Amino acid sequence: MSRVRRTAAAPVGPRWRDVGPVLALGWRAAPVVCSGLLICAVLGGLVPVSIAWLTKMVVDVLASGAPGDRWLLPAIGLAAVSALSAGLTHLVNLWDTELDRRVLYLTTDRLYSTINGFGGLARFEQPAMLDRLRLAEEGAVGSVAAAVQVSFSVGRSVLTVGSLMLALASISPPMAILVTAAAVPALMAELSLSRRRDALTVRFTPSARLRALYGALLKSGGAAGEIRLLGLGSFLKDRMLTEVARLQDSERRHDRRVAAVQSSLTLAGALIAGAGLIWSAGQAAAGRLSVGDVTAFAASVAGAQAASIALVQGIAGLHRCLLMFSHYRSVVALPPDLVNAPGPAPRPAGRAGIEFRQVWFRYADDQPWVLRGLDLFVPAGRAVGLVGLNGAGKSTLVKLLCRFYDPDRGAILWDGVDLRDIPLDELRSRLGVLFQEFVRYELTAAENIGAGDLEALQDTRRIRRAAERAGVDRVIEKLPNGYQTLLTRSFLGEQGETGALLSGGQWQRVGLARALMRSDRQLLILDEPSSGLDAEAEAEIHQQLRSHRRGRTSVLISHRLSGIRDADLIVVLENGRIRQQGTHQELVRAGGPYARLFALQARGYQVAPRPDDHAEHPVGGEEPDPAGVEAARVVADDHH
Repeated sequence: MSRVRRTAAAPVGPRWRDVGPVLALGWRAAPVVCSGLLICAVLGGLVPVSIAWLTKMVVDVLASGAPGDRWLLPAIGLAAVSALSAGLTHLVNLWDTELDRRVLYLTTDRLYSTINGFGGLARFEQPAMLDRLRLAEEGAVGSVAAAVQVSFSVGRSVLTVGSLMLALASISPPMAILVTAAAVPALMAELSLSRRRDALTVRFTPSARLRALYGALLKSGGAAGEIRLLGLGSFLKDRMLTEVARLQDSERRHDRRVAAVQSSLTLAGALIAGAGLIWSAGQAAAGRLSVGDVTAFAASVAGAQAASIALVQGIAGLHRCLLMFSHYRSVVALPPDLVNAPGPAPRPAGRAGIEFRQVWFRYADDQPWVLRGLDLFVPAGRAVGLVGLNGAGKSTLVKLLCRFYDPDRGAILWDGVDLRDIPLDELRSRLGVLFQEFVRYELTAAENIGAGDLEALQDTRRIRRAAERAGVDRVIEKLPNGYQTLLTRSFLGEQGETGALLSGGQWQRVGLARALMRSDRQLLILDEPSSGLDAEAEAEIHQQLRSHRRGRTSVLISHRLSGIRDADLIVVLENGRIRQQGTHQELVRAGGPYARLFALQARGYQVAPRPDDHAEHPVGGEEPDPAGVEAARVVADDHH
């Protein structure tokens, strides 16, 4: 049994006034198709009563034994109406399919434009919001087009029921009232079932996301090795099947309730129709109704009942569509998660650089503080290195600089201007960032690098230059299609060619190249730029980055202190506060956490000789790591 807590999106509920916006969306997506469906609904609604009365006319003429061909004209009309009905069915099916396509395109565009408009990350970390997004996606896929189609169907049923009730009332007003009254409890029952079905959908949305997660893991090439090594396949499959079984148990209970309600309603309808037929037959036997009247009565009762059922089911179906549309509406109507400044950024109002002024931050009200009254200044044109144990707040500081979140207290100033007063697009256009967990897009090598600056996505020269700076150009050139090689084996290329897989270190260089596409930006942020590289590659990358960032404002984060020791300022974070700051030499001389951490890393590169070991090189005959020797030498020099 999964121990994941199953949240559920708060039900937003349908609003019947949403019928107008739904129809407006359908009209905006496909005005010609909607016009055609409206005409078909009107014609289709008049078909049953036309057939009933034309049949009555034919039967009355034939039963009267009147000479001549008086029956021919109504018979031709009956055939024409039947042909029209058949043609309308196929035409409606064609237009319904086209409406599905066009509405899906429009609603998908609006939904993902809204999601792309989320300026921060908080909403993507809230389970209830993720449930709402999944429900909104389901609503976008089917509810709008279905609501438009059902609305036309309801209109057609209203015409059918109304016209047949008039015909029925002309023969037996009490029967017309009885058939109409029987539709009311049926409608109430169907609406109740609709609400139950939507509640079931909402309640099991977290379960659906879990099933998707387990299924994605079982199909993932990246996870396949570990799953097989650890034997997790059956474990994940069983968890997925547990979620499936829970949903199916609830669906079975709901299906039994539906069957009980609908069978009761069907039985009631059959009793009403049977009673009506007995009454009409008695009236005919008494000479008060003609054979044609009986035929028209039977057709009207059957047609009215069928149309009433269609009307009830149509209204219930519209209710279900509006329930799903309400989830879609609730997302596309969300206010911005971050307040965006309306105009250009104010002119600089302070010293050049970036300042954290008494910044407090935590990811949620029930979470611990990550930053606690942080005061930090990053001078313009200087490099600042951030050091600290895991959870010290380094990556959180980067996220605040990118304004993925706003501080709970305090402010972050850029040249004296609060980040909240700078338009988001303008702020982020100033940044070049390599995240610790950068995205490995299943795109071509060129696209993976060019994504760093979409305006240069087709600029081959800039992409190659960024790859050269990151030291990955030779790797890419050896791929089957060079820069046009897909960096995945999950898809085929345009010509049917297979993609290629890169190592972790090679991907690290691709991610760095992506960040270097923005090398001309005002602030360069590198979060663990060499975490996946070997010692030689790390030394090479840091040498290139030193020359590249010279004179640029930059923030460097690394657990390997050799990568930031040349920073103009090194800041040691501990529990969300600054514990130490200074240059490398100053911090080593001062002792404390930085000096201890640096000495510990340097000691890891030293090889303790054995008493009987007189070899020139360390154990195994391997040369010591140059970075380690340098780190050890630096520590020794600093202590002397």
